[in-house]
Amino acid sequence: MAAIPYPVGVLRTAARTDGRFCRALLGLALLLSGLFALYLAATGRFLPHDERYLGMTARQLCALHGCRVVHFMIHDRAAFGGALVAVAALYLWLAESPLRRGERWAWWALALSGAVGFASFLAYLGFGYLDGWHAAATLAVLPCYVLGLSRFRARPGEGERRRGATPLLSPYGIGRACLLACAAGLIVGGLVILAVGTTCVFVPQDLHYLGVGADELRALNPRLVPLIAHDRAGFGGAVCCFGVALLGCVWFGAPSRALWAVLAFAGAAGFGAAVGVHFAVGYTDAMHLAPAATGAALYSTGLLLTLRRMAFAGQASYK
Repeated sequence: MAAIPYPVGVLRTAARTDGRFCRALLGLALLLSGLFALYLAATGRFLPHDERYLGMTARQLCALHGCRVVHFMIHDRAAFGGALVAVAALYLWLAESPLRRGERWAWWALALSGAVGFASFLAYLGFGYLDGWHAAATLAVLPCYVLGLSRFRARPGEGERRRGATPLLSPYGIGRACLLACAAGLIVGGLVILAVGTTCVFVPQDLHYLGVGADELRALNPRLVPLIAHDRAGFGGAVCCFGVALLGCVWFGAPSRALWAVLAFAGAAGFGAAVGVHFAVGYTDAMHLAPAATGAALYSTGLLLTLRRMAFAGQASYK
């Protein structure tokens, strides 16, 4: 996961607090990183260290094969940025709502989701490209993650306030099941993308869109495939991270207007970027788009069916 470095003095101050500042800073750093990734994708730019690694600029690469390689990289990076924004939204809600009240389940949601995100950085061992900027940013934000978790204090009785029993076949029960199924799909899908990024890198639909084979790309520039693999693995890690956080929030979070709004924003950012960028770059293979489109439909259905219950439930105690 990428992030924005911060002064050491801020960390020292945060270490003396109850961890709320660290957790909020973690979410904010991921939000800014995701927005920056979306900006780079929208402008078609590479970072300076990417161009140094490749030995060529984005414009030079765009002049080859109808710019399909650059567009393919943009599609991975835009989807990664959207996933980061989605993760950040859930983290900020966790920090300001259940974690602030000392609910232990929220600690586990943040711990497991963050562990997946940070561990996915080690995927570079599978493709050989160590992104120095990515490494520095990850190390910069890691202390906030550790301090935010270590300074959490659970409160007795918190987390016991759960929604009342809801029939599975009620609109809310079906909607919640849709969101949980989507979370499970994100976890599995993220792991699959991560595995593809560290092994074969491309699926058949990718090569059809590119119009060239992996060997031709390696002949064009031997460092191009490792860079693409890095993008894919990072995207897969972010998607899995999103899925884990979503699973915790939907399964344990009491229904509230704030939770619904955060879920809606996260879904719009994550699925909006992942699906929308395919049409922007002309990568509209039906089989390739099917998982993301199905997930978006399932997520939207879940939001619609849970809206009424979440909009009016527990507003006095669960803002």
